[in-house]
Amino acid sequence: MRIAVAGGGPGGLFFATMIRRLVPSAEVTVFERNRADDTFGFGVVFSDRTLAGIHEADPVLRRALDEHGRHWDDIEVRLKGERVRCGGNGMAAIVRRTLLLLLQERARDVGADLRFATEARLDDLAGYDLVVAADGTGSRIRDLLDCGSEVESATAKFIWFGTDYLFDGLTFVHERGPDGVFAVHGYPISAEASTFIVETDEASWRRAGLDAFDVTQPPGPSDLASKAYLEKLFADQIDGKRLLTNNSRWGNFRTRRTKRLHTLTPQPVVLLGDAAHTAHFSVGSGTKMAMEDAVALARALAEHGDDLPGALAAYEEAAQPSVRQVQDAARPSLSWWEHFGRYYDAFEPWQFAYHFLSRSITDARLARRAPEFVETSRSRWTAAHGAEPLDTPFESGGWQVGSRLVRITTDAGATPTAAGDLPLSATPRPGPWGALLHAPDTEAGLPDAFARLAGLPGSPVLVAVGGGTPLTRILLCEQARLHHRLPALTIEPALDRDRAHTLVLSGRADLVGVAA
Repeated sequence: MRIAVAGGGPGGLFFATMIRRLVPSAEVTVFERNRADDTFGFGVVFSDRTLAGIHEADPVLRRALDEHGRHWDDIEVRLKGERVRCGGNGMAAIVRRTLLLLLQERARDVGADLRFATEARLDDLAGYDLVVAADGTGSRIRDLLDCGSEVESATAKFIWFGTDYLFDGLTFVHERGPDGVFAVHGYPISAEASTFIVETDEASWRRAGLDAFDVTQPPGPSDLASKAYLEKLFADQIDGKRLLTNNSRWGNFRTRRTKRLHTLTPQPVVLLGDAAHTAHFSVGSGTKMAMEDAVALARALAEHGDDLPGALAAYEEAAQPSVRQVQDAARPSLSWWEHFGRYYDAFEPWQFAYHFLSRSITDARLARRAPEFVETSRSRWTAAHGAEPLDTPFESGGWQVGSRLVRITTDAGATPTAAGDLPLSATPRPGPWGALLHAPDTEAGLPDAFARLAGLPGSPVLVAVGGGTPLTRILLCEQARLHHRLPALTIEPALDRDRAHTLVLSGRADLVGVAA
């Protein structure tokens, strides 16, 4: 079999290595538009929990991380002069250029043909039995195919730098400057440098005048005005060290979802890595997903022999569930970064850190990973309220209840009780006790839901939010709590004490309601 790989990033190179190892008779040629030592970005990060399958497939990444990478266990959150640490988050990072050079060497060792500074156009690859499109999120090959690819752009702005300041692990730094709140994802990638990704909301970005750089320029030039602004803003956090540029310019993260990863007409083409799917970098999974795709594709081709349609169908079946799982986890994480300025203003550092670290997982899972951090968070709540989160009494507008869990009834004429019974109207309207709102089924419906919330007459005792999805319910609750300063209750479809505890302790909702 003759295979052309378009794209010499980690996914394409790892696939070339894997298929040559599993099917030595395969002829594999990798075409990369950049030179061998060109690379954009700074570091690549992996969590310990995600590496087992890649390590089992081939030892090159393990050796790279052991010999050239940096490893840590703690996450640190910095804001308002405090540093909150959370253990149990084993991760490792490596300089992207170093990883690429090691993957190139490994691919050559097993017999792959690597051709750099060579653009691979689909028309030029007609003589190959299979084309693997591993040419990144801007894939030109994918754009020629009908694979059901959809893209959603985040509202937050981000820019990617390095720094010669050495973080000692994954560190999230938040600073309110004269123009708004800016945040950093920082982590060490070598003994000399760290990755330094900055995010902010568009309003802060524009107030700071950081929208002047011409992003239509071809890749290469970096935004030096933003570099200077951010070096000054974060000077105390990085001990006055420099920010390092490499095609550093602002953008909006684009989440790509693709329904079909392959096509057989007009020729067999399969998508791999960022060409097929992306997940926000806050879950650290882009390179990992590409390399897992490479393993799944190589194994499917090896197991199905000459049955190429069967192999590509098997690849789809193996790869898609894992991708969906990562993207589903990444969505609430990305949403958190779209709203972090609000959380910075609303929460004390301990609750801000808990809110952040529980954005995609519940309290019980977080406690298994970082028991000391969770116990400290619970203790801070208890010290402030005199009881555990779900056992904390609540009072608003003369209505009192002894628990943060309440039973929801549909009898609009009933009277709220101190035992926790709360009647709700079936229509979104203010009542003698509060207002009921239905969350939208997608985030696209949130602006209308926010408008309904803003249009409620008077000052409801509380706002109850039902329907929608777990994420849209919480975003509507937070709009009530943090913007309108109204107590908020989320109506959950079933009793889940762990989730309820997480929602209250994190400050996402004041109360959790379940149908009686």
